[in-house]
Amino acid sequence: MNRRFILLLNLFFLVGYQVLAQNAVIKGTVLTADKQPLEFVNVGIKGLAKGSTTDRNGFFEIKNIEPGTYSVFASFVGIEKQEKKVSLTAGQTITLDFSMAETSTELSEIIVTDYNSNRFYADSNFTVAKLPLTDLQNPQVYNSISQKLLKEQVVTNMNDALKNATGVARLWESTGRGGDGAEYYSMRGFAVQPTMVNGMPSLNNGSLDPANVESVDVIKGPSGTLFGSSVISYGGLINITTKRPGDFFRGEVGFITGSFGMNRLTADVNVPLNNNAAFRVNTAYQSKNSFQDAGESNSLFIAPSFKFKASERLTFLINTEFLNANSVNAPMIFLNRNNPLTYSSIDPFEKHYDRSFTGNELSINNNSYSLQAQAFYKLSNSWTSQTVISRSSSKTDGYYHYLYDFSDGDTFGRYISDRNGQTLTTDVQQNFIGEFQVAGLKNKMIVGLDYYDQDVLNGSTGWVANGAMTLSDGNDTGVLTQAGVDELLKGSFEGNSTASTRVLSAYVSDVVELTSQLSLMASVRVDNFKNESWGAESDQNTQTAVSPKFGVVYQPIKDKVSVFGNYMNGFVNIAPAAVSDADGTNTRFKTFDPEIANQLEFGVKTNLYQDKISATASYYNIKVKNRVITDPNNINNSIQGGEVLSKGFEFSLIASPAKGLSLVAGYSKNNAEVTEDNPESGYLGLRPESAGPDQLINFWASYNFSAGSLKGFGLGFGGNAASEYLTLNRENIGTFALPAYQVLNASLSYTGSQYFLALKVNNLTDQKYYSGWSTVTPQSPRNFSLSLNYRF
Repeated sequence: MNRRFILLLNLFFLVGYQVLAQNAVIKGTVLTADKQPLEFVNVGIKGLAKGSTTDRNGFFEIKNIEPGTYSVFASFVGIEKQEKKVSLTAGQTITLDFSMAETSTELSEIIVTDYNSNRFYADSNFTVAKLPLTDLQNPQVYNSISQKLLKEQVVTNMNDALKNATGVARLWESTGRGGDGAEYYSMRGFAVQPTMVNGMPSLNNGSLDPANVESVDVIKGPSGTLFGSSVISYGGLINITTKRPGDFFRGEVGFITGSFGMNRLTADVNVPLNNNAAFRVNTAYQSKNSFQDAGESNSLFIAPSFKFKASERLTFLINTEFLNANSVNAPMIFLNRNNPLTYSSIDPFEKHYDRSFTGNELSINNNSYSLQAQAFYKLSNSWTSQTVISRSSSKTDGYYHYLYDFSDGDTFGRYISDRNGQTLTTDVQQNFIGEFQVAGLKNKMIVGLDYYDQDVLNGSTGWVANGAMTLSDGNDTGVLTQAGVDELLKGSFEGNSTASTRVLSAYVSDVVELTSQLSLMASVRVDNFKNESWGAESDQNTQTAVSPKFGVVYQPIKDKVSVFGNYMNGFVNIAPAAVSDADGTNTRFKTFDPEIANQLEFGVKTNLYQDKISATASYYNIKVKNRVITDPNNINNSIQGGEVLSKGFEFSLIASPAKGLSLVAGYSKNNAEVTEDNPESGYLGLRPESAGPDQLINFWASYNFSAGSLKGFGLGFGGNAASEYLTLNRENIGTFALPAYQVLNASLSYTGSQYFLALKVNNLTDQKYYSGWSTVTPQSPRNFSLSLNYRF
């Protein structure tokens, strides 16, 4: 038996050898113009997943190539790619040499070639207007945070990424609970969550991983006309534009290690499958502990994407993301929302800055999956059809708890639940995008239909009391083990329930160019909502809302300066609520009209000094009306009529004013006020608690040496500042302020032709600062991270 096995094995290798021997080999060298060998050059075969990298002698070899005619390319960072045609026969070995036009001295300068441009600026993003408009042509304000900037700042989470956006501050960290467990941020006076990927809904119950991010697009204002209302905020929306497959083989691996047990491994590999198809995968594994005495997280993220050009007219693009995350989250510390405040300063909380008040057995799993399939079909030279199918699933399974103020000036009770649920979204969108002329006027138009379906499933336990924490001595009487908590939760099952939302929409947006310098935008959207719920209480209702949008852009200096104005509309579909008479009888469901927001904005955009200075300054006024408020004559009833006014100024700058110097900066000032409400609720005339700090500053400056003995080295410095924030602000309860803060960061880096090294220090001065939304949440103290990246 053994002899037969060995004979078959030898026969297998012999046949394999004969097959390989019939395939061809390409080998050769890559030299500079002065005949110096060039290391780390990528040499590949166009359309095939085959390639090699030159060694220190400039030598490369590509084996096992089937007979045929191919285009072989040599690619190096910062220089023009060279290609050569070859025809191979079975068993042939050919020598192919490349000579770069630059000398070895000139080529060494290539490492920092992009430092001459505005490195962190992206001029246009199709997602923002769903039309091919440049920033200067778009009457809407947005910030795009580039992947280059995230890498330079050694960003490992979305919160640090969004610190580069003007007027954005985190309110809540991720809780992981179902339905709304993702992070919350304030923007233009309203709370917002990251809910969009490539302009399509993609909800999650945890934290996002930045490994697949090409850019983070922060689109300002109530953008209901183009994006609907189900997944946006009146302040704007946060969209992730993902990386896409390219036409040639390349890749990058990275490792980040740092404070609090941070370890992160990433990979980004792009492989051309043939002349018409390409595959790319981004992946990340991360583990990290909390800066507090308990708390940890680990996650595995994989994002495969595929591009296929079926014909000259038809292209398919598929993007998928899988995230398996497990975390132990510190409970939020809630101030009492119903009784008069018993705290007047941050001092009692600061004594326990490094206390988590949780146990490492009380974890929560947030596994998510998303898929987007797009088909682009060129109907004519002027019109393109875009068909998109988007699907996402986000699960919650584990423990969530919070601490709630007992209003005695010292004690916070813990309430805990084992949350189990799932959020499912499906979106089908059909767009027709075209350019045409009417009466000699150029038009850019999108006509679209959209169907959105969201189901929120819940099968959690109830909430049970689990001890208490006292600020005076830090004593915690709660049970913080899994076995102990499971015992407390026995018999508290809430029952299974499902809440569904269906939205059918139609929209059209047209930009007409009246002159080469003056353009107008007119848009409108009609949404039909249907809400349904099943479980302990069942209900359904249907609503229809219309959302218009208008914009004007005038360029006094063509392609350099634009003056713009816009009117934008957003709305929220209000779910039915259970109400009753004042004595508690006659319980019933009550339906409401949609809540409406209108924005007026005007400002100026610039792209000056050979496109190296991009700036935007704007003033906005947002009025929200028809809000649901408590009936002043019946505490058990709700009525509509509340209003909020939010207005402010924003300034953003992305610039490279000198070779090697890059700047990203922003300043925002927001005034928000509840102008109509039931006086008994305590909000009237005050700043809403979701509005965040009224002043925010973000700044980052980096300088990279392009010559001399320090060539390749880079320095970075910046940070964020925020004014005092009223995390609880009610006339009938009181006001509690989180202190203003200034957090500074710095980095040191070295860039080579194929590698990037960076040392980052966050919170240089080790400042204690907080975020919140009627809560008090300590933020990370000083921490370090070291990043190592290798490109191939």
